[in-house]
Amino acid sequence: MPDHHVIVVGAGIGGLASALELSAAGIRVTVLERAETVGGKLHQRIVNGVGIDSGPTVFTMRWVFDGLFAQAGHRLEDELTITPLQILARHAWGQSETLDLYADRHQSALAIARFAGAAEASRFLEFCEQASAAYQALEKAAIRSQRPTLFSMHQDLGLRGFAALWGVGPFRSLWQSLSRYFKDPRLHQLFSRYATYCGSSPMQAPATLMLIADVEMQGVWVIEGGMIMLARVLEKLIKQHGAEVRTGADVAAILMRDGRACGVQLHSGETLTADAVIFNGDVAALRQGVVALSEPNAARKAFGAPCDDLRQRSLSALTLSIRATTTGFPLTTHNLFFPHDYAPEFEAIFGQQQLPATPTVYVCAQDRRDDQAFKGGPERLLLLINAPASGDRRTFETSETHACINAATSLMNRCGLTLHHDTESTVVTTPASFHQRFPATGGALYGPATHGWMSVFSRHGASSLIPGLYLAGGSVHPGPGVPMAALSGRLAAVTLMGHLGLIRPSGRVVISGGMSMH
Repeated sequence: MPDHHVIVVGAGIGGLASALELSAAGIRVTVLERAETVGGKLHQRIVNGVGIDSGPTVFTMRWVFDGLFAQAGHRLEDELTITPLQILARHAWGQSETLDLYADRHQSALAIARFAGAAEASRFLEFCEQASAAYQALEKAAIRSQRPTLFSMHQDLGLRGFAALWGVGPFRSLWQSLSRYFKDPRLHQLFSRYATYCGSSPMQAPATLMLIADVEMQGVWVIEGGMIMLARVLEKLIKQHGAEVRTGADVAAILMRDGRACGVQLHSGETLTADAVIFNGDVAALRQGVVALSEPNAARKAFGAPCDDLRQRSLSALTLSIRATTTGFPLTTHNLFFPHDYAPEFEAIFGQQQLPATPTVYVCAQDRRDDQAFKGGPERLLLLINAPASGDRRTFETSETHACINAATSLMNRCGLTLHHDTESTVVTTPASFHQRFPATGGALYGPATHGWMSVFSRHGASSLIPGLYLAGGSVHPGPGVPMAALSGRLAAVTLMGHLGLIRPSGRVVISGGMSMH
């Protein structure tokens, strides 16, 4: 196996997962990352000398990482200190309208009963059962599979799985389906937010995304030192297994010979050869030629023509990384502040490609844990506002951006939260900034939008149409988010090993955590 050499382009979570899987199997791996640090969307912004996690903040689906670490001969708990949250999130519509959701669904039901009445609490428990059934049906049929098709879904679901999906209403939008469970508009709004976890509009995302509710109740963890520690630990383990990780290595092209990927060329002019290449970047970068393929028309044949329809891109974000003192609202780790009318936010973003006039605001208070006493003083906050992925078309340094931030501030003030900080204690990141970090995306943070019931079949799988070129990351199957991107990396690694003939006597490569490739 050391005779095989694999290049991983991009050290986001998908690329890191691939590299660990392969290097632990004894394959020679070189990871090339254009940034100066690994992590991709897992990143920190430095504010007043302090690092603030300014990308993903939620650690879920722990089984994905337990399996990844175990396959490489490590234990997650030996490498990272993680703590489960009891309060999943605190939600507010005003000073007297607040609701906590808990990891314990029955504790959540009691809170909902106090907030919106016993009937809504009962319907919430029915919703939880449906979300759990949807997750159980789709974990094997979609999440763990190489790339689902209508035929494979038919095989994997079985009668019980089909019954579970039918109960969800697979041809409905998440927004439509939730109206069956929640009559209180605030709860309808709250649970529809799961569509945004995939960068999508609740009015267009499939109802099956309700399974995210079950994922959260399976456990949400925080990592000591922040989410960036996950990337750093993976980098350390990859190097321990003999792989080379090169940062500041910007790949200009994937080299091909006789129709097969055979290496890469850097912008510096350096070339590296390999038996296979895993591309851990947005597929749009290949489609648009930001990372070129050396054979003419190869990108168009494999990935299609570039798409100018911005509505097909997932959400971007306007983020504020802040060191501030706070008064009023009792923050927990994850907090959401909602306007009373939800639909205009997504019409502005997807329909008009504008920042919302009345945005929802997510606040991650990174020094808070549940309702533990907070010592006070300046704390690390990430504020996130959903935004259109048009960062390749405009700068967002306009009065529209300032108006959106002012509207977000007014909403938080209405809910009782006041932030005390200055401009030197704030770093603003716009869709244009995200586009610079992730070229060809316009700042889209989740690949293509997950809109319509067929969207599960529309993402590229681990195998591209170009032999020797494999795909990983949030823009490919099984989708966006830290655990899903890690799964994509594992799928790319196991698919590649199968194609290299590194299969066990059983005729398949088996990955701890339950995945296999026939």
